Amino acid sequence: MLYKQEHHIFREAFKRFVAEHITPNVDAWEEAGEVSRDAWLAMGEYGFLLPWLPEKYGGYAADFLYSVIIMDEICHAGAVGFFAPLHSEIVAPYIMTYGSEEQKAEWLPKAASGECILAVAMSEPNAGSDLASLKCRAELDGDEWVLNGTKTFISNGGTADLTIVAAKTERGVKDSSAISLFLVPSTAPGYRVGSSFSKMGLHSQDTAEIILDECRIPAKMILGERGKGFKYLMNKLQQERIVLTIQAQAMSEKMLEMTVKYAQERKAFGQSVASMQHNAFKIAKMATEINIGRAYLDSLVFRHMKGDNIVTEVSMAKSWVAEMANRVAYDCVQLHGGYGYMEEYPICRFARDIRIFSIFGGTTEVMNLIIARSMGVI
Repeated sequence: MLYKQEHHIFREAFKRFVAEHITPNVDAWEEAGEVSRDAWLAMGEYGFLLPWLPEKYGGYAADFLYSVIIMDEICHAGAVGFFAPLHSEIVAPYIMTYGSEEQKAEWLPKAASGECILAVAMSEPNAGSDLASLKCRAELDGDEWVLNGTKTFISNGGTADLTIVAAKTERGVKDSSAISLFLVPSTAPGYRVGSSFSKMGLHSQDTAEIILDECRIPAKMILGERGKGFKYLMNKLQQERIVLTIQAQAMSEKMLEMTVKYAQERKAFGQSVASMQHNAFKIAKMATEINIGRAYLDSLVFRHMKGDNIVTEVSMAKSWVAEMANRVAYDCVQLHGGYGYMEEYPICRFARDIRIFSIFGGTTEVMNLIIARSMGVI
């Protein structure tokens, strides 16, 4: 068993927090296009941001299962646009692993309290998965780095207080060894938030463009070693992709739960929609696939916690679970009939939000490429 009694107690506590601080506010966040600062601060106050962080930096050194529980319950609440998991489980670990002691002491306690919202800026208008094609540049000018470039599709981009920016630091070098990472505060001269994106889903997620125009930061704000940025990014992909898979899995579970309840209550032709054989079989198939996804994901979470290198297996999970969750969304909307197309029914939002999971953090096609290469067939 992965989960112990203390994990179950924690889940119940976090469910109560979600019911009080998240669920009542989701609609307002969706309308506003961003999650309120109050929510971030509340998450921090109750210890739900960066739970894995050592106590010296403001965390309580919890194991990864506590993070899994937080992700599960945020997604079950239909608040997947609240990118606390990005902040806590994807961005902050870069600082913890590669940051100097000064950087960790300055930024991690603020991230744990919710005072400092984190983002990571890799994608550019003409460079997504192909990081070697980055155009953003960083040049050393005395005791400052000067950054120039545009970053796009940046999650938490509109509200982030600190962004990890990937930029090229070596002229004339075309491969990934030219990339370095930088900690860029939103208050840095030359840092500007550009356009916010109107998206198909994740309406409460403030996805934005970030413009760096002669943006100056102290030389000490480089993260880790110069030229090691690509290596650092690759080292953290396993964690990033398992985090995204956990969220897609949790969403699929909630979609089925909502749909079964609706289909059992909804009557047509003198019987419940769920009891019609075709629909019952469809529900059974979804339940089977969802349980297969959870079983495989739990095994990977266990291995990830042990420190195993499971990049290929996580790629398999992300590819399969994301596609499975999209199939579940399609069938769940269908089982809701016309009501599934109405915004007042949560399944509508879930169906919009789940679509991105086969795209961001590495598309399904990129995942399949990684798998094929690991098998030696490409």
